[in-house]
Amino acid sequence: MKTTGKFGFNAKAGALSALASMLLLSACSGNGGGSGAASEAQDPNGKVTLNFITQSSPLAPSDPNEKLINKRLEEKTNVHINWKNFTRDVFVEKRNLAVASGDLPDAIFNADYSDYELLKLAKDGSIIPLNDLIEQYMPNFKKVLEEAPEYKSMITAPDGNIYSFPWIEELGSGKERIQSVDSMPWINAEWLNKLGLEMPTTTEELKQVLIAFKTKDPNGNGQADEIPLSFINKPGAEDLTFLFGSFGLGENPDHAVVSNDGKVIFTAAQEDYKEAVRFIHELYQEGLIDIEAYTQDWSTYLAKGKDHKYGLYFSWDKANITGANDSYEVMPPLAGPDGEKNVARTNGLGLARGKMVVTSANKNLEATAKWVDQLYEPLQSVQNNWGTYGDTTQQNIFEYDEANKMLKHLPLEGTAPVELREKTSIGGPLAILDSYYGKYTTMPDDAKERLDIIKNIYVPHMKADNVMPSVFNSIEELDRLTTIETDLFAYVLRMRTEWYQNGKIDEQWDEYLQELDRLGLQEWLEIKQSGYDRATKG
Repeated sequence: MKTTGKFGFNAKAGALSALASMLLLSACSGNGGGSGAASEAQDPNGKVTLNFITQSSPLAPSDPNEKLINKRLEEKTNVHINWKNFTRDVFVEKRNLAVASGDLPDAIFNADYSDYELLKLAKDGSIIPLNDLIEQYMPNFKKVLEEAPEYKSMITAPDGNIYSFPWIEELGSGKERIQSVDSMPWINAEWLNKLGLEMPTTTEELKQVLIAFKTKDPNGNGQADEIPLSFINKPGAEDLTFLFGSFGLGENPDHAVVSNDGKVIFTAAQEDYKEAVRFIHELYQEGLIDIEAYTQDWSTYLAKGKDHKYGLYFSWDKANITGANDSYEVMPPLAGPDGEKNVARTNGLGLARGKMVVTSANKNLEATAKWVDQLYEPLQSVQNNWGTYGDTTQQNIFEYDEANKMLKHLPLEGTAPVELREKTSIGGPLAILDSYYGKYTTMPDDAKERLDIIKNIYVPHMKADNVMPSVFNSIEELDRLTTIETDLFAYVLRMRTEWYQNGKIDEQWDEYLQELDRLGLQEWLEIKQSGYDRATKG
């Protein structure tokens, strides 16, 4: 389950909004009859009305108040939310337009702001510090921060203020954290069995397996319609860079790994990166790579996956692509030409700092804070994250165990976890700590399976002891990082894609390294190293 892998546990501040572009989504849908601007007039019976801007999946009701979770929240809190809801494809544009025009709502829910955006909005006076509201009106949230105090430092800006309510989701810790591997390789076990092939253990064996998938008609339909290898060519859970670990340090979506002596390294400038790209070019030369891999979006990738056309593909959770069945199995890490076998850790953490902000137009701060605090009540957080119970109109994620006052996950019965989650959950600020499992909720079956895979198959080959922590940089540092990364990361992706296909990495490598420096790589490394040192050494 991924909020997301695709939608799951590895969400990072500043990265979640990028997830939106991976779906083909419909246009925006406004609800509540208002402009989304802050509300002042209140119900004479004491019910407070607040105006929020939010985003949701097109799988969900266009009016968030139709969700059972929100109906129960309104009854419990006596607060009515007048939602202005947009689908993810247009949300950022509409959110930014509302702020720029001064037509501010009371709050922005599922805001998914980056650190830089938070500090810029705070500097401009569009959003307010939340420290006093938390202290005065939010006992549930304070309890979370007392039990897990590390999060307080992570959500506190360099100026000492907290500007947003976070989304926190724990599952495992250290190398066994569920986010420690983002992209997992899933191989077609049925095809292996039909062709009498063993699970590959080296990169060369993988190449031979993929050639067999291409040439020996493993699906038995007499047509050469098998796709030996597919992926989505951008950083994320559907990328193929898991394979890079067979050549050295490996790669992750941030292009940043930390050595065991605490040095931040830019992965895409290393010699082993060059070797890995050269290997992908070999697969390309053999015609083993999906011709749509460089341009396809999530819906195209998903459609072919549901038809079981892939020999090998990459995803956070196979259930979201090829279903919860035994047709595909996770592929263990492969030994490279020199015997190297490494699983690069992602810097993922179950924390999204910018999940909800309160604007300076809000005239009902106490009511807003108390409403948000309900979202941090353990049983409420569990539902907000996954979905609810007792909905007679559709499939439920949970059943409620009255005797033990806890929520128990129901069998998915073939439903993709991401789809059911998007229909019924509300997301937003919440907290699920490791201590909640077995007390307030059971662990989802797909999460348990993923944790088992990580612990038993991947952790033994994770050579890095360190990862980049969730550093809250200053606005000056963020301004430079944002500026540098815009050009630097785009260049890395463009060159990598070209080299996959044309194989000219050796001839162009020195020029490429020079261009990385011209685009600001050394300054980027200095800022990242400084942030790492502050977070780990005090």
